[in-house]
Amino acid sequence: MSAHLSTSSISLQDNAVAAASHGVMLSAMRKQRIQDFMFHKLTLIFALSVLLVLVGIIISLMIGAWPAFRQFGPAFITTVEWDPVNDKYGALIAIVGTLATSCIALLIAFPVSFGIALFLTEICPVWLRRPMGTAVELLAGVPSIIYGMWGLFVFAPLFADHVQPLLQSTLGRLPIVGQLFAGPMMGIGILTAGLILAVMIIPFIASVMRDVFEVVPTVLKESAYGLGCTKWEVVRKIVLPYTKTGVVGGVMLGLGRALGETMAVTFVIGNANRLSWSLFSAGNSIASTLANEFAEAETPLHVSSLFALALILFVITFIVLSAAKIMLAAMSRKEGVI
Repeated sequence: MSAHLSTSSISLQDNAVAAASHGVMLSAMRKQRIQDFMFHKLTLIFALSVLLVLVGIIISLMIGAWPAFRQFGPAFITTVEWDPVNDKYGALIAIVGTLATSCIALLIAFPVSFGIALFLTEICPVWLRRPMGTAVELLAGVPSIIYGMWGLFVFAPLFADHVQPLLQSTLGRLPIVGQLFAGPMMGIGILTAGLILAVMIIPFIASVMRDVFEVVPTVLKESAYGLGCTKWEVVRKIVLPYTKTGVVGGVMLGLGRALGETMAVTFVIGNANRLSWSLFSAGNSIASTLANEFAEAETPLHVSSLFALALILFVITFIVLSAAKIMLAAMSRKEGVI
């Protein structure tokens, strides 16, 4: 009888322990579900906040730009005149200056950044790789106004005395291209602004390219080398196909900064509201126009025209990013077909 009672008590104790363990497990699962729910909603709020800020910026720019578009219509984009005295405004000069300086910067910065990233990841000795990589990252952290001051007081005089005469005496003599290198050699202008922008965005593009090149699995490159491929063949057939998304992202990052750069361009572009075929001539950009005139705008139409310029710059950036996404999607579909 006593043995039966002891067995029953042990069974009850086991059941109690199992029930307690089950309760603890249910409590832990309930706590985890609550934590997952809170984490999901918190990250959703963070993501939605970005969209809300973006929508708020767009709405603010559209509201601010509406009086200018209502006054001038679509001709605001194609009009050359920018006359605050007579309250007549057109965005073509600023648009052309923005696109010209950004294209020049990208044409120069992309091959140089590619070469830097390729050297740091494939060719550079191990002992030199870290110091040079750190130097490139430090250049990316230099404030834009420092680049602008250096461009105005150091680069522009040297450019006017040595580089512009050389360009004019060589490329300036060509039939069609020569128009781009004609005109007074002052050291400041569209070409100078593009070169300064190139110096600014090279560290950004090079840093991103270096990081994505380092992600390529070593076994892939070693296999290619084992088959007898050269370094260039490894880069062209292994590294670039594996990292094309990151490379395009780095280029778009640099282009985005070039499109919206303000102070450096303001120092060296000349800030002249006129159009010219010559890259030596002074010009203007959307960002430099906003920096120079927003604090001094007096009439409501002048302020609205500046808002319209900001909206146009936003649209240009959006178009560039969308084109990059479409290009990447097309490349992915092409790979799928192959």
